[in-house]
Amino acid sequence: MQQFIRFFILFFFSFSLAFSAQTSKVLSVEEAFKILFSQESEGIAIDVTLGEGIYLYDTKIKLEITQPKVVDITALVERPKAQMYHESLVQHNSFTLKIPFALLKEQHIDAKNVTFKLSYQGCSTQGICYQPLSQEFRFSTQSVSASNSLSEQDHITQQLMQGDRAWVLLSFFGFGLLLSLTPCVFPMIPILSSIIISQPNSNMSAKKGFMLSLVYVLAMACAYTIAGVLAALFGANLQASMQNPWVISFFSAIFLFLALSMFGFYELKMPSFIQNKVSKKTGEAQTQGIVGIAIMGFLSALIVGPCVAAPLAGALMYIGQSGDVLLGGSALFVMSVGMGTPLLMIGTTAGRYMPKPGVWMQRVSTLFGIMLLGVALWMLSRIIPASLNMVLWSLLLVSTAIYFGALESAKEGWGRLFKSFWLFCLVYGILIFVGFVSGATNPLRPLETLTSKTSVETSPSSPFTKVKSLEELKVALQASKKPVMLDFYADWCVNCVEFDELTFRDERVKAKLAHFTLLKADVTYNTPEDKALQKAFNIYGPPAILFFKEGKEVHELRLVGFKNADEFLAHLDKLGV
Repeated sequence: MQQFIRFFILFFFSFSLAFSAQTSKVLSVEEAFKILFSQESEGIAIDVTLGEGIYLYDTKIKLEITQPKVVDITALVERPKAQMYHESLVQHNSFTLKIPFALLKEQHIDAKNVTFKLSYQGCSTQGICYQPLSQEFRFSTQSVSASNSLSEQDHITQQLMQGDRAWVLLSFFGFGLLLSLTPCVFPMIPILSSIIISQPNSNMSAKKGFMLSLVYVLAMACAYTIAGVLAALFGANLQASMQNPWVISFFSAIFLFLALSMFGFYELKMPSFIQNKVSKKTGEAQTQGIVGIAIMGFLSALIVGPCVAAPLAGALMYIGQSGDVLLGGSALFVMSVGMGTPLLMIGTTAGRYMPKPGVWMQRVSTLFGIMLLGVALWMLSRIIPASLNMVLWSLLLVSTAIYFGALESAKEGWGRLFKSFWLFCLVYGILIFVGFVSGATNPLRPLETLTSKTSVETSPSSPFTKVKSLEELKVALQASKKPVMLDFYADWCVNCVEFDELTFRDERVKAKLAHFTLLKADVTYNTPEDKALQKAFNIYGPPAILFFKEGKEVHELRLVGFKNADEFLAHLDKLGV
């Protein structure tokens, strides 16, 4: 067991070091170009500090005022004389650009509220060139600050760039603990619990429950880390690729197969002739079981919980920009362990308090079988019609409640308490069926069509216009006279569905969104067009919401991860609409 755990840790760090060794000499964007705006007595100073071996193309340096009006002042601001290098004029050394207040006055611009934009492109003498960059700064008589009050994921990226490594890893562990409370992690609870409960009761203990859970969590963390590093370095979102209807159907069938074994229809075990050979060596038998648990943890991370949140996006952006796989991958690994910490607690508890063999044991096995059916149905809901999803959830809840005695007389004490719970499940299952009959599509809101003021037939169509390519998006941005909100969505993304079903249906949010042109990029099938559209905006996966004004993205307002109605409204207020 301990050798297997050491293998996981050694594998992860070997993988990280292999990549970092190739990129250790390449400066990140933040290390290569450091831009600082400051206020002086006679104007504004822009200090451009270049890293070792870095130079800027002189012709690519552009300084302009973007607010309160657009003015190109590149030619009006002095900079050092350019030098010839590889047949191009470049700036080899750090320099300062000074913008006098007199210049602003000449352009009839109030110095109390001005936004500057500095654009540039540079390369390293090692032969590596950076993409064109730009940075905006807002100036007022009180202060000069980056206009981007950075977006949440940019803040995290900056923390990785500048923070102490130990503090960064501790922070990401905290992010993981918070992410463990999201719906993307919940389906892993019955998966792990069923693994623990299926183990032989005679030798199960809290220690063994913890060790089995640790194998599952470490495998899950390795999967998140590898998928994240691949996505950041090569733009290949492995998790999104796994959201194929065939893959989802196959994995759902596996959970159905496991659930039926928990019901006692059959026993999952190796053929006797193989089992006899393996059982000769206890260590080999234990290792085979551990490998199975590790595979389940690895696949669960890729298929069950693929949603993207701000900490994950920030780490991926850092790896993509800096090439530092060691720190970025370590942050992803530690975050994943944080996500799995509640699973460790659940596994340890299951190992410690497993019931003794008997009727109780059979009931517990049946309960976890039902939970596995719920996981299978939850996964299938991404690809089956909403009406069929409603019927299946209703059938599962009603059948479970009846099986556990919702309609039978109960003994005093705990028996009555349990019966109350199963009666609730029975009633809720019936309500879901009533919702299906009335045309509802969300099991969490089964009576929506009956309680809403407008029926399904008379309710307005979705306010979102779908865009499938970068060209369609550009046309929509040019045609819009209002601010634009672009929602990256996928059917298999739990947080995306939450946005649609909860946040966007809030009446206050609807009123606010009426001031926007609403666009939706549905990347459910991860087609080449979907990938190109996400790559154009450095989106590693849904959910992500982008805001545009006058055809340009307001980058500091980019949202990654779920926000409830109140949080989303507070975010919209920053746009001033």
